[in-house]
Amino acid sequence: MKDFVYSYPTKVYFGQGAAKKAMTAELGKVGKTVMFAYGGGSVKRSGVFDELCGMLREAGKEVVEFSGIMPNPTYKKVQEGAALAKDKGVDFILAVGGGSVIDCCKIIAAQAVTEEDIWNMEFAERRYPNRFLPMGAVITASGTGAEMNNGAVITNEETRQKAGVLGAYADFAVLDPAYTMSLPQKQVISGAFDTLSHCMETYFGSPRQLNLSDEIGEAVMRNVIRNIRVLLKDSGDREARSELMWASAMGENGILKIGKVTDFQAHQIEHQLGAYTDCNHGQGLAVIHPVLYRHMYRDGVEQFARFARNVWEISKEGKSQEELAAAGVQALADFVKEIGMPTTFSEMGITDKSVLKAVADSCNLTAGCCRKFSREEILEILEECW
Repeated sequence: MKDFVYSYPTKVYFGQGAAKKAMTAELGKVGKTVMFAYGGGSVKRSGVFDELCGMLREAGKEVVEFSGIMPNPTYKKVQEGAALAKDKGVDFILAVGGGSVIDCCKIIAAQAVTEEDIWNMEFAERRYPNRFLPMGAVITASGTGAEMNNGAVITNEETRQKAGVLGAYADFAVLDPAYTMSLPQKQVISGAFDTLSHCMETYFGSPRQLNLSDEIGEAVMRNVIRNIRVLLKDSGDREARSELMWASAMGENGILKIGKVTDFQAHQIEHQLGAYTDCNHGQGLAVIHPVLYRHMYRDGVEQFARFARNVWEISKEGKSQEELAAAGVQALADFVKEIGMPTTFSEMGITDKSVLKAVADSCNLTAGCCRKFSREEILEILEECW
């Protein structure tokens, strides 16, 4: 395990009634004007909007609405939110939704307190913001773990880049499974697969010898797999949704990454695919992961064999290490089918095959756990995903 420094700034309120507990404890610490940021309006249909606005007004806050944050938030939307925050003198941002809403607000929180262009600052000058509007997050769709860190995935439509941008940490996060109960099963499972992906992308990083972070990661992966299967039988199972919500948090609060150098090549490929197609994130990962791992497992046989044994509970009897590793990758591919996720880009409705080369040519290449892929290999993987 590598040397590390670990600090976790976000206070988590988890469980039934968590929002009321959080608002009672936290709103007295912030100014009067609160930006209530959300997506397409499901928070209003579910009653969450009225419930939270009631709490804000009880606390004497003035509410500024910022709506319409899209599933793959754009840098243009960030600038729109930052301009509104400046114009209305916003003191605090309450991000209510899933990862896209929270990610957008992390960068709004940075852009709203500076005249510098955040994208240029981070990508051209390699400098990062250190001043932010304070913000809180209320989760209505779990899976990304966005509330647990300061990273945001933003699409710059002008440059055709979908990339990670660093912004604000949420001062507090509300994780109440009741807020996810109206979410369609398909969306819950897609989010849960994103959690599984986060765990795998960390697990297959270096160092490759077994360590405590990886053993915790194995437990989280088993939990996600088990509870997705529970939801397939009963989409209203509150306990399963509760477990998946906390698993999502565990995947991105840094604990699994302690002492690790992570991989995240699958995410980098999917992000850039999303920049060209605006595809569903969890579905894209479900298609990419098995194909990518078939190209990779021989360079990390011990890790993949351990993945097969400890996550998928595949017996090692009668198998070589390489055969066991391959069986683990196949178990993942079989699971994708079992839970009704797409196995090809065509199934996802992506019809323009010509974008694949553009994706391969522009996606970020990570060191990975076992080897660094060339752009030619990335294109080959993308074509196999078709």
